[in-house]
Amino acid sequence: MFSDEDFTAWHPRDGRPGLSPAQLATVCVLQYALNLSDRHAAEAVRCRIDFKYALGLELEDPGFHHSVLSDFRDRLAEGDRADRLLGLALTRIRRAGLLKGLAARASRPFP
Repeated sequence: MFSDEDFTAWHPRDGRPGLSPAQLATVCVLQYALNLSDRHAAEAVRCRIDFKYALGLELEDPGFHHSVLSDFRDRLAEGDRADRLLGLALTRIRRAGLLKGLAARASRPFP
């Protein structure tokens, strides 16, 4: 759903971050959906094939330390980054045709 180009403005001036922000955003979505702590989400990235597949990682990928997730969320909380990321996700989900029913209902006024 996300690509590193979506996070270009987040990169430090001296280059790209060591970890993919697109992958970290995807981990945060999976973490929320599965109600995982930071430690459990990082462990899932290290050990679960479904997480590795969703992130496009090799099976041997060692993952990352759990503290990376809270650091990423801190950067996400800056300015309007969270709103822009949500808007981007919704746009891509709509383009994939996954929100057709919801989009039609959203255009009607609430009772």
